[in-house]
Amino acid sequence: WSVQATVSWLLSEFLEGRSVSIVAEEDVQTLSKPEASSLLSAVVNTVNECLAEALKYGLQCPKKVLGTSQILEAISRCNSTGGPTGRHWVLDPVDGTLGFVRGDQYAVALGLIEDGKLVLGVLGCPNYPMKKELLNYNHQCNQIKPTSPPSSDIWQKGCVMYARRGTGQAWMQPLIHGDTKFEWPNSATLLQASPVDDPSQATFCEPVEKANSNHLFTEGLASSIGLKNRPMRVHSMVKYAAIARGDAEVYIKFARSGYKEKIWDHAAGVVIVEEAGGVVTDAGGRPLDFSRGLYLEGLDRGIVACSGPILHDKIIGAVYASWDSSNL
Repeated sequence: WSVQATVSWLLSEFLEGRSVSIVAEEDVQTLSKPEASSLLSAVVNTVNECLAEALKYGLQCPKKVLGTSQILEAISRCNSTGGPTGRHWVLDPVDGTLGFVRGDQYAVALGLIEDGKLVLGVLGCPNYPMKKELLNYNHQCNQIKPTSPPSSDIWQKGCVMYARRGTGQAWMQPLIHGDTKFEWPNSATLLQASPVDDPSQATFCEPVEKANSNHLFTEGLASSIGLKNRPMRVHSMVKYAAIARGDAEVYIKFARSGYKEKIWDHAAGVVIVEEAGGVVTDAGGRPLDFSRGLYLEGLDRGIVACSGPILHDKIIGAVYASWDSSNL
């Protein structure tokens, strides 16, 4: 709620005079209940603490501390359902809640859709490590006790990735720490997806939780193409970040029957991967359709994101070859 209120308030202030339509995950019903008073108080404090730092990023702070009603109003503004016309911001305030709770991977994701087309994506990844090998570290810690934790000097983490449609560029910006002010580029670097086009050499990303994806189908697909690398199981849209940065080559998600993919779980990541040189489609090879409201309607079986078109064509072919023998 705090993230949603902060982003909503900043967009409304920055785009003053324009109608701001925001599609987002949280509503105000829970916060508005009498028994949620302590939670609401924590949200109000957190939002004001965050906005007090706005000047560091070249943005205006509120002229005075925001009150409870103003923060509830900011959250309640995020009630758009999107659609094929107009301009709609798409926000997932904390993507990967379980990863967040575990101190593992999560993301703050913001996309922009104009007349049904995805045009902008921003991914804040507070725990994203600078070393590829450490992406699986926290997840492994939850499964087995590691023999030796990574040393602190290589455990550098945290970045914001962003891209605008049609530029052919995606950027990664380290987080701003201490008294440093944001002055672009502030060590920002261009992202480039991996050149690997041999499926057997690719690194696959998939959701950590089996409830979110069919691991059996993914394992069967990996076996059919002779995959040699272990899958990288990562919470949240950080999977898209991994492909954009070249840490992985393939992200496949085949949700279980009845599950409908929400646009805020993919919008920001898709445009960043595509501008970094990757390809994202459904399993039939069609672009994802963000113009039909809250969900990715008409999705053909699942989502396939790859680091390049050659690899993508091979993975789509493998999906078709494996589909009939799957249990989906």
